[in-house]
Amino acid sequence: MNTGVEVALLVPVAYLLGTFPSATLVARRRGVDITAEGSGNPGASNTFRLLGWKAGAVVFAMDVLKGSLAALAGLAVDGHRGAYVLGVAAVLGHVLPVTRKFKGGRGVATGAGVMLVIFPLLTLAMVVLWVVLARVTHKASVASVTVAIAFPIAVALAGHEAGDIIVISVMALLVVARHLSNLRRLVKGEELGLDTVIDRTEPDERDEPPDVGDERAAS
Repeated sequence: MNTGVEVALLVPVAYLLGTFPSATLVARRRGVDITAEGSGNPGASNTFRLLGWKAGAVVFAMDVLKGSLAALAGLAVDGHRGAYVLGVAAVLGHVLPVTRKFKGGRGVATGAGVMLVIFPLLTLAMVVLWVVLARVTHKASVASVTVAIAFPIAVALAGHEAGDIIVISVMALLVVARHLSNLRRLVKGEELGLDTVIDRTEPDERDEPPDVGDERAAS
């Protein structure tokens, strides 16, 4: 079978993988409806705010894994082209899940999972940049949007092909578009910082966050 046909057949599978409700399932185990509390966003950041850094880290890892698995499958079938196609399908599944009336997460973690497969070293560098920006600005939305814009620029400066730059630019635009509401709140001075956590647990049940600042991240 032609590799292009194989990838096309796997697109719905990758999309459905992206719709896997990581945050919803993790929060439900703690008796929380992630879409009805906090920001209502079914992502790692809202999980962190409501349930602590451990639960947030689990959701983040699961969302990264969705993107990585889709990209790895595409890479195995049709190289970088397949990785891009199935990776983008997974990101779309996370951002616009048909199972939740197309109301999903921000796409940062799942997109990072895709990029980790295609550009591992560059992705790790962008993760470091995100952490630095988040610590300095205390605004995860600022860090996420900045990294999304910086990624295709870095790929271009590294001398990669135009196709790579175009696809990554499209993914970056999707992430930025998903953060428009955050940016509007930022302009109005209403965007909450990383040091704001919604505490809904008893004192003896709280996760003690690592010494990197309480995160209120956009994912």
